[in-house]
Amino acid sequence: MPAEEQALGEFTRFHDRVYEYRAARWPASQRHQLRVLSGKPPYDTRLASQCFVARDGDAIVARAAAVVDHHYIAHWNEPLGHLVMFEALPGRGAAVKMMVDAACEWLRDRGMTAARAGATGLLDSPFVIDEYELLPPVILRQNPGYYHAMLKDAGFETERGWVDYKIEVTPALVARYQSMLEAVQRVGIVIRPVKDLPADLRVQHFTRVWNHAFARHWGMTPRTDAEVAAMFRGFANGSGLETTVIAYRDEEPVGVLNALRPSSDGVIVAPGRGVREAEKLNWLGIGVHQSARGRGVNLAMASYAFLEFIRQGAKYLSYTLVLDDNWPSRRTAEKLGAKVCANYVTYRRELR
Repeated sequence: MPAEEQALGEFTRFHDRVYEYRAARWPASQRHQLRVLSGKPPYDTRLASQCFVARDGDAIVARAAAVVDHHYIAHWNEPLGHLVMFEALPGRGAAVKMMVDAACEWLRDRGMTAARAGATGLLDSPFVIDEYELLPPVILRQNPGYYHAMLKDAGFETERGWVDYKIEVTPALVARYQSMLEAVQRVGIVIRPVKDLPADLRVQHFTRVWNHAFARHWGMTPRTDAEVAAMFRGFANGSGLETTVIAYRDEEPVGVLNALRPSSDGVIVAPGRGVREAEKLNWLGIGVHQSARGRGVNLAMASYAFLEFIRQGAKYLSYTLVLDDNWPSRRTAEKLGAKVCANYVTYRRELR
């Protein structure tokens, strides 16, 4: 194995060392992380990255990757870099500060004027600030509470807040979801799982609507056809192609939803702990074209996926993260029966 691959393997595995203390935890997503950090397609033209570690002797005690996302910069016209995959052992604040300073210097040398930590993106998600014990959905952080003091000491400040939503399934909600789905069908909206669509067509339609829906959503970066195709290939290993859907009006795509079923596959638990029903959660992302908003398309797509999850035995559902001030999406969550279950933050450090 080349030395670079060995170093990246050590870098990604450090996640599992940090979270050994948790009674229930997700392991590192090494395959995806290595592909992105190694600059392999479809990410080879999008990102430039450099991994940083702090060591005590030979052992890593903290890590982070500095990333320049060319798609983000082009879309937002902002020379902002990202500090991603931040992890650290307790009591290592001084080492963290030196490591973060080095990573920020690398970003500054490449023209970045600020660094963001805890963004939503290929390798990162916001930092939880209150729910430290329950297992989160697989795409969300399970960070310890001491990270916040470390990041503040390293020059970061809170940039944005997020809320996570959870739903406890009830017969009344099942009836509500069925009604929401029937309502859009009556006005000619057709919801199709992507498994029933030709591969090229589903990629083109999903990418087009997703990028339109999130064009001005804070912090989001447009996806490429190649990235969406890679996502669908990953979904094909499970049931994701059955619950990822595209909504059509007169054969024109107007809404998209990607969702993976509730699962605890791969979770590492301490003896006697087990995974609770409230921790077996799906993940979900939803977008509607501007021309179709206010017609219940969002509610119907979520209902389609939720009803399928319920048929598979789900007792709890996740609406996943929403920005604090994204009230249209928060109202959608409430209409679906969701309640806030955790809070998250994104951090920013100015580099000028």
